[in-house]
Amino acid sequence: MSGKILLVDDDEDIIELLTYNLKKEGYKVKSANNGLKGIEKAASFMPDIILMDIMMPVLDGIEAGRQIKEDPNLKGIHIIYLTARAEEFSEIAAFEAGADDYITKPIKPRPLISRIKAHFRKGFDKNSEEDILEIGGLIINRLNYSVTKENGDEIVLPKKEFQLLFQLAKKPDNVHSRTELLHKIWGADVYVVERTVDVHIRKVREKLGDNVIKTLKGLGYMFNSK
Repeated sequence: MSGKILLVDDDEDIIELLTYNLKKEGYKVKSANNGLKGIEKAASFMPDIILMDIMMPVLDGIEAGRQIKEDPNLKGIHIIYLTARAEEFSEIAAFEAGADDYITKPIKPRPLISRIKAHFRKGFDKNSEEDILEIGGLIINRLNYSVTKENGDEIVLPKKEFQLLFQLAKKPDNVHSRTELLHKIWGADVYVVERTVDVHIRKVREKLGDNVIKTLKGLGYMFNSK
């Protein structure tokens, strides 16, 4: 089973238990210990499912879930609340905030994993791969022109540099000639010399590292997905 799950809970024992069981099922797992960090991690990790506690420090799970659901860049992420609060009003509040599921503690890993698999069978209405690329240790988001490393660090690129990176990353196994890149990024009606591409490639490398984009002499450039 492949898929990404974010755990947001201030109980370290629960994080440890669920991380172990979910990784055993083949899921990629990351965690945060409060709602605010959960929102930040969701933006960089782009999980399929968030398992979220309700009662947490800094920002509670209900408000964190509401902010995630209202963010167009995070649309389609399923939020499953895991909480010790079994009161009806807590459950209502969770679903009003956009919850996709609600499970009361204590958590039993096997039934939880069954519920998670059911969500994967339903599918996720997420942004298409054309808008968000996750490749070579980078998350490249065309909706907000952001580039984020796996550790959460965000790299700011001017529009043309971003478009150039996205164009290369979209087809990482293809060699792109300077002429092709000029036409796709600057347009066929704009006169720009091929040297312009080289300058922008150099600037991208300065920010992301020399190995991100390969030069193939006499041919052009290629994104290095490794």
